[in-house]
Amino acid sequence: MTQTIPKRSLHYGWYIVAAGLLCVFAGLGFGRFALGMLLPAMGQSLQLTYSQMGLISTANFVGYLLAVLVCSHISARIGSRLLIFLALLLVAFSMLLVSLADDFISVAFFYTLTGMGSGASNVPMMALVASWFSTRQRGKAAGFIVIGSGFAILLSGKLIPFINQLSSADGWRISWLVLGIIVLIIAVICLLIIRDSPAELDLQPFAGEQKTQKGGENLIDTGQASVTKKDIYHLGAIYFLFGYTYVIYATFIVTTLVQERDFSETVAGNFWSWVGFLSLFSGPVFGTLSDRLGRKAGLIMVFTIQMFAYLLVALSLPGTFLYFSIACYGIVAWSIPSIMAALVADYVGPQKTARVFGLITFIFALGQIAGPAVAGFLAEKYGTFSSSFLMASLFAGLAVLLSSLLKKPAEVT
Repeated sequence: MTQTIPKRSLHYGWYIVAAGLLCVFAGLGFGRFALGMLLPAMGQSLQLTYSQMGLISTANFVGYLLAVLVCSHISARIGSRLLIFLALLLVAFSMLLVSLADDFISVAFFYTLTGMGSGASNVPMMALVASWFSTRQRGKAAGFIVIGSGFAILLSGKLIPFINQLSSADGWRISWLVLGIIVLIIAVICLLIIRDSPAELDLQPFAGEQKTQKGGENLIDTGQASVTKKDIYHLGAIYFLFGYTYVIYATFIVTTLVQERDFSETVAGNFWSWVGFLSLFSGPVFGTLSDRLGRKAGLIMVFTIQMFAYLLVALSLPGTFLYFSIACYGIVAWSIPSIMAALVADYVGPQKTARVFGLITFIFALGQIAGPAVAGFLAEKYGTFSSSFLMASLFAGLAVLLSSLLKKPAEVT
């Protein structure tokens, strides 16, 4: 009689990944990246200048920065699960308040609160990857989490123009209201699914198919690289450049298409939706590649592609080249956060990941604050965003150089 071997159930770590995808979809995707679709209508309704548009985005990143300063300490006290829930509630209610705002100051203030919620949900969510997955699976797991932003961009690129057509005068207000309600629902879902560690469910971190030691036990994380503060700040410098550059594109590409290239809002929305669609592949593909080829190689590939994405817009080439720019930006959009989360875990091990990832995310947030503000100032001065995108391209090239100088983490089994 043949004995049937029961099929193993899906490791709960992948449920954490699913909840993480929703968390990023709500906290970052709607909380940050929907702004690019909303800015043209908001700018017209509230009579905002280019500089004010840039400062609204900067206000969001100031909030993000403030949250990053304290979220690792709060997470240590109340746990990642509860912190993520409360942070998403803040994102939801602040977005509802933005829908009621009547001037630049109130929009900037409420959107600062949105940024705080985004930061306080994203950092602990990404840090959970180190607890739930071994080093050989971290890039892939983090890669699936970060594509939540891509789904949000895909949806906002279609939903917001549709809502604006239904109510041209107040469409942007209704859009903020709808997005806030969706975030509220996702906050509850995350509270129900997320757990702070595998030990809560008597599990080990997911390691995939691993070789076994004598005695048959699966290999799990047991050590970390020997790193210095200089190594950590090196990571922070690279993450700063990513924050500085990618957000210029995310904030101003739709405004550039509408106000400088004479695209309709619907057509520009279709472009933005293509970014969202292509970005769905960015995290899993390049996160997995970094697991196999190394984090350094992954970072170099991604920053090189981003450099060309920014340059193609900066040169004001014919419209066809915008498709190449959108493709380049989209296909690598969320790769850097997934690789950096995995790289930090490789360097310092699961126990210190939240603290160190919080530190480099703080540096990353400084880049996010500076990027839109400087880009808006340059656009105001020269009457075009071309100089802003050229600056982003040059900074991405610098990131390629810094990535090539990274030291290889010690082997973690």
